[in-house]
Parts: sequence; structure tokens; C-alpha cells
Amino acid sequence: MNRRAVNRRTAHHRTAHRRALNRRSVVAGGALALALLFCAVAARDHVRARGDASLAHARARDAALADGRTRLAVLVGTDARDPGGTRSRWLDAATGPLHEELRRAPRPKPGPGTRATVTAAALTALDTRAGTATLIATVRVDPADAGGARAGAAAGERKRLEATLARTPDGWKVESLDAVPVGDA
Repeated sequence: MNRRAVNRRTAHHRTAHRRALNRRSVVAGGALALALLFCAVAARDHVRARGDASLAHARARDAALADGRTRLAVLVGTDARDPGGTRSRWLDAATGPLHEELRRAPRPKPGPGTRATVTAAALTALDTRAGTATLIATVRVDPADAGGARAGAAAGERKRLEATLARTPDGWKVESLDAVPVGDA
């Protein structure tokens, strides 16, 4: 092989190598541009969603449901060891007319305690502007032994309740509480 043929061959390899690098650079640049475009669109959507009214409504719904479940369990349960503490917890869980009714009611008498567990709950209404919500729930009420633990032998009772909630500076509290009659199905 002569020197000229070797130079042509080397030049051809260099040109082919440059073309391959150029193709890779174009592909990599295109992928980078697509990634940047995706990030920009995702950032725009995130900013829009942060101020979205439906997101604020969902957060209010979740807060009302969580607070309502907790406060309802407090209002239905009793602590046999501490009737005064039970009344205090009831007052903390209530607001408005229910709070006044509980405040005027006599202190719970010592007796068998109960432990309430909200087994299912849902909001049937939510007005974020007025700060009100309606919650329906199924509550299991189990007898508790003298130490406050669930008594294993006795079977619990199920209650269906409807609670009106009001938003307060301390979260959502129960304003009224009614038993829901179980109809014939």
C-alpha cells in the first residue's frame, strides 16, 4: 500500500467518525431539548395547580373529614377512670350549640367506659366559604375495662351518626350530632 492510499483511508475514517459524532450530538441535543421542554411544562402545571381552587377544596375536605372522624370518636367514647377528663375532651371536640349543651350538662357519672372507633365516614356536604360541613359515619362502640382497654368478651355496638361540623381556629369541630335511623332495606 502506498502512502496516498493510507492517507485516503485515514481521512475517510476521520470523516466517518466526525459524521457519527455529529449525529450523536444532534440526537443528544434533541433529547436535551425535549427534556427541558418537559420540565418547563411540568413546572408551569405545578404552579397552576398550587393556586387551583379545586386543590384548596380538596385540602379543606380532607381536613374536615380527618378532624370530624377524630372528634366524633371522642364524643362517643367515655373513660370510666376519668369522668371529668371525658367531659373536658367532649368540650374540646364540640363547638356552637353542642358545646353549650355539653357545658350545661351534668358531669358524666363513673361507670363502664366505652371506646369508640369510626369505622367509616364521609362528607356529604362542604361549604368552605361558610366553614361548615356535614359528616356521616358508622361508629363501633366497644365496652372498655377499668384500665381503658377493650374488653375482649363483650361485643360492641354499631351506631350510624350524622354530624354538622364547623371550622374553628382549632380545626373542624362538631356543632351538632344526630343518630341516623337504620331503615328497612
